[in-house]
Amino acid sequence: MSFDDLIDRHGTHCSKWDMMEPVYGVPASDGLAMWVADTDFRAPPPVLAKVQEMVDHGIFGYVNADTPYKDAIRWWMRTRHDWAVEADAIFTTTGLVNGVGMCLDTFTQPGDGIVVFSPVYHAFAKVIRAAGRELVECPLVNNDGLYEMDFDAYDAQMTGKEKMVILCSPHNPGGRVWTREELQAVADFAKRHDLLLLSDEIHHDLVYSGHTHVPMQVAVPDITDRLLMLTAPSKTFNIAGLHTGQVIIPDPELRGRFAKRMQALSLAPNSIGQFTTAAAYSPEGAEWVDGLLAYLEGNRRVFDEAIAAIPGLRSMPLQATYLAWVDFSGTGMSRAEFTNRVEQQARIAVNHGTTFGTGGENFLRFNLGTQRARVEDACQRLAQAFSDLQ
Repeated sequence: MSFDDLIDRHGTHCSKWDMMEPVYGVPASDGLAMWVADTDFRAPPPVLAKVQEMVDHGIFGYVNADTPYKDAIRWWMRTRHDWAVEADAIFTTTGLVNGVGMCLDTFTQPGDGIVVFSPVYHAFAKVIRAAGRELVECPLVNNDGLYEMDFDAYDAQMTGKEKMVILCSPHNPGGRVWTREELQAVADFAKRHDLLLLSDEIHHDLVYSGHTHVPMQVAVPDITDRLLMLTAPSKTFNIAGLHTGQVIIPDPELRGRFAKRMQALSLAPNSIGQFTTAAAYSPEGAEWVDGLLAYLEGNRRVFDEAIAAIPGLRSMPLQATYLAWVDFSGTGMSRAEFTNRVEQQARIAVNHGTTFGTGGENFLRFNLGTQRARVEDACQRLAQAFSDLQ
């Protein structure tokens, strides 16, 4: 397939394209949707073939596909991430946000403090607050355009009410790939304060040349007794709408508690999600991902060059994900002004940095998971919207 093929998603009940006018006031007629974190690429051929096979069969009754499904997950993690996963450690949720909610429900109580490193994926805060838990933001340090952690400061913040820390690895929205040393520091922090560590690794396949993602269990094996891992094929293969994600729990005691809660709520995976995950996690799927990464790397290069040419704008070096995190503080503009220029003048719908928590106030997040022509169009629109600065 060609990632350059323009696909019109208008009128398909697509959140990203059909909701940008109601949410942001960006006109559907000529606006660019660069907010919701899915891509504008068709799913890979093995996934489409599996869906077509199921349609041709025509029966969507009860199935038991756990073995091929889990075998495919284990193969993928072993071959792509050098991570050995036990079949019994894999639980299926309706996506990763549901996985976060299930972990909060199983392992914490209302009123417990849940630590995040902000700014970070906005759904964490929503789920934490909706669950009646207390959000504890530990701000990341922006060191010359690169996020780092300050554990001396974080240690001083802890009160003893905290029961869990959530890590986004690779980081969304900053695009950081955490090093082994940084992962060790997170694990040590969790041990010092007796916290469960929930590691969201949904973007682990989307890592650019020069960087290597290391799963938390691989980086720090001795954290296993307090570790909960989150993975999913959704971002990698653009199948988020199938709502299939994994909570992987290495420790038998934690695993037993989670299994009991899943049974109490009678939660089970859907067959299309299982079969398409198995189809995606295959040699053919791996070849497609390699092509996708090369294409996204080109998008990143085009976008970063354009942002660098606009005085006052700065895009964080994107080590992973297809989500560019752009700092507008150098313009001297208020948040309302630079946001208005992007949305109303450039007609681009983007995520507001404030939704990602403390530290996101001067940022906007741009989704580069789209055709190169659209990225180039966005670059031209931004150059025009901020032309008075050049």
